[in-house]
Amino acid sequence: MGRLFVMHLEGKVYSCKHCHTHLGLSSDIISKSFHCKHGKAYLFNKVVNVTSGVKEDRMMITGMHTVSDIFCVGCGSIVGWKYEAAHEKSQRYKEGKFILERYKVSGPDGSHYFVTHDAHVGGSDVDDV
Repeated sequence: MGRLFVMHLEGKVYSCKHCHTHLGLSSDIISKSFHCKHGKAYLFNKVVNVTSGVKEDRMMITGMHTVSDIFCVGCGSIVGWKYEAAHEKSQRYKEGKFILERYKVSGPDGSHYFVTHDAHVGGSDVDDV
């Protein structure tokens, strides 16, 4: 395996909750109104220090999307997904954008989001509806 190059971000940083690798800046958040099976999720314009998995079609609340899971380069944990394509015209603004699951990342102040028993509620997007 080759040398791992990790980008260090300045500002209000969201990072992997397991290894603290920087993933995104709060200034790159497009929306905090998304949901996943673990609760809240944030839509980011860009993220760093992730690798993408295999593209697959998933039915979500807002329709069919082609997505790929994204993994932290520091520890390999799944931290969210990337929208590769939206099959509904009204959802195409998500293409090329990233979801970070709040449960899987630490906030800029080091805070963690904890899953409650009612976390699997309807929202903007939930994978595997």
